[in-house]
Parts: sequence; structure tokens; C-alpha cells
Amino acid sequence: MDIKNTDLIISDEIIMNKIYFIRDPKVMIDSDLAELYEVETSN
Repeated sequence: MDIKNTDLIISDEIIMNKIYFIRDPKVMIDSDLAELYEVETSN
């Protein structure tokens, strides 16, 4: 797999710390996803 200069590698630990269990499903908060993808959330 070729990695381009624009690709970002994020450690598993950072992602795992942003996953929450709500009742049973695993979820991520939209602001955490936006931070990972370096985009803004629409408010």
C-alpha cells in the first residue's frame, strides 16, 4: 500500500479512546470524528 504525503496515520490508541459504549453499540462523537478527519462539524 502506497502512502501519499496527504495521508495521515493515527494510532489505534487515539481512536480507541474516542469510542464510547452507549447501552450496547459502539459510537463516536461527531466532534471527535471531525477532529480525526480534520474537518469542521456543521452547527
